[in-house]
Amino acid sequence: MCAGLGVYWWFDDDYRGVILAVPAAVLVGAMGLRDVLVPVRLAADESGITVVHGFAGSRHVPWESIWDINVDVRRRWGRRSEMLEIDTGDHLHLFSAHDLGTSPTEVAAVLRRRGT
Repeated sequence: MCAGLGVYWWFDDDYRGVILAVPAAVLVGAMGLRDVLVPVRLAADESGITVVHGFAGSRHVPWESIWDINVDVRRRWGRRSEMLEIDTGDHLHLFSAHDLGTSPTEVAAVLRRRGT
């Protein structure tokens, strides 16, 4: 859609619109590419968790290094949002329901059971 608007504004000689549409199209395309290339952002096994952020690669965190697993719930404008927070001391890993593919509350419960 952003690319389509950019083409429309290009032929309409509205270059300010093109300047806005092109970076937006690149950003949306990069986010879509990230979802295709790295569909799994969090994986757990008996040794710990593996966390993937963006295109930067993955990081394995043993269960002993995880300080806290928490779900931040916020209500704003009549909507409820949840974020899974995994605190490893040196990093705070945040995951939304979109990143996880399911409710962060359910994932937190599973991780707490596996970590004990």
